[in-house]
Amino acid sequence: MRLYEPVTLAIPLAKGIGEFIMREGRLPDGDELREMLKSLGMEESCLDRGLALYRSRFLIALAFPRGETLVVDVISSSGELSDALEVVAYRDRKLEAFVVEILPTNDLEYEGNIGVEPIIIDEKTLELESSPVLGHFEEDEEGLFLVIYRETYERWKSGGDVHTCPVCGGELVWKGEKAYCQDCGYGVRVKD
Repeated sequence: MRLYEPVTLAIPLAKGIGEFIMREGRLPDGDELREMLKSLGMEESCLDRGLALYRSRFLIALAFPRGETLVVDVISSSGELSDALEVVAYRDRKLEAFVVEILPTNDLEYEGNIGVEPIIIDEKTLELESSPVLGHFEEDEEGLFLVIYRETYERWKSGGDVHTCPVCGGELVWKGEKAYCQDCGYGVRVKD
């Protein structure tokens, strides 16, 4: 997996956190988050009292695991903040659910959100209550694609609009098992 832009780390990280919550019934702690980030290709650079810094060639991630809230800020290693994202996971007592969101740190650039529906997991049954379109990114000669599995596609198709880009909220054009977004340039590929 290539980590070029913050979104290429934020989406698979949010997916991993959601899967961890559904499996374990809690948020990951600092060590578990560390393993997730390392498995996604990030290198640990600094650990200090509730803060961890990770880096790759193109990205920097700051992690703040704090009990019932987990925050990971992802920025370009160039320091450019216009495409920076924040992955936030928390337990919402009012909803009685765990929530994992990907939020833009620059509301002017993304105008509200990046197109990804939050992950909402019932805290009692640990079942998914939303239809987020999450996966990982792969690059080939046709471009950079968000790769999702058939199960995710079917849930997306039954609960939402498959012509709306899950990365930016723009319009997708489908060609077989692949879709292309004219707005952000990412594609979506369905995998069995």
